[in-house]
Amino acid sequence: MVDMDSQALEKIKELLSKNDKISIAIGKNPGIDEMAAALALYLSLIQSGKSVSIACPTEPIVEVSSLVGIDKVKTAFDSNASDLRVSFPDRGDIEKISYTREDGFINIIVKAGEQGLSFDERDIEFKRSGAGPSVVFIIGTPRLSDLGKVFDVESLKDTTVINIDNKENNQGFGDIVLVSKELSSVSESIAVLISSLGLNVDIDAASNLLSGISKATDNFQNPRTSPMAFEMAAMLMKKGARRTTGKDIRKTFDAIEERTPFFPTTLPKKPEDQREKKRDRNDNPPDDWLAPKIYKGSTAI
Repeated sequence: MVDMDSQALEKIKELLSKNDKISIAIGKNPGIDEMAAALALYLSLIQSGKSVSIACPTEPIVEVSSLVGIDKVKTAFDSNASDLRVSFPDRGDIEKISYTREDGFINIIVKAGEQGLSFDERDIEFKRSGAGPSVVFIIGTPRLSDLGKVFDVESLKDTTVINIDNKENNQGFGDIVLVSKELSSVSESIAVLISSLGLNVDIDAASNLLSGISKATDNFQNPRTSPMAFEMAAMLMKKGARRTTGKDIRKTFDAIEERTPFFPTTLPKKPEDQREKKRDRNDNPPDDWLAPKIYKGSTAI
């Protein structure tokens, strides 16, 4: 197995031992590899007793809908903060703001001035204030800007950021950076991390990771597939992993085994073999082969 940065690994172990509130973020429009990796880490941390939230700025696409835990992905981090701020644009067109209590609801009433309100519901902002997560893992995301409103600098200023990716264009942000560009998928990075941290990998987490690795490597047929991809796939299959998207990985391995071998097991016949075969056909001559022969000629001119 590839050795992960030992210092970074020790820091992560220390952070997890001291903090129970963990968050995981994925950039906008993630593919199967990125989402599978994030969800596998989410499932493993949940099993270790952590309070974990997972967020992505865009709604999950159909391609990732079969991954285990996809229903847990929100567009913002869960928060137990005590304050919720509602912000209206201040354009001088609000005459008065009041509120009423009715049927278990608090209604905020914004009274318009003479010219009416120049904004609508889409311009109103809702923001929680309070303590953010202690630790946030950012998975498969090259730039912080890819996180949109999920990553609020002000609310996460005291949060330790762990950047895990395999992309060439990753900007190397964060307090702990684990960007392994030689690996062919971010799912195999997470598989190595989970294993190195001693976290549990159940069938669901293993299946997600196997789907991510397989998708990123084109069912292990991409020439850039790293040796670690095969090593992690073998480990995950021992855990009972099954592909949750696309073709069953076992069918891929079966197809590889059934392909014509590079070195044929039966060598082609050499020319001398063909002559030998021809001689074999003449080993039994006709019965009159040795009898005297009379040849008749013609004297006609």
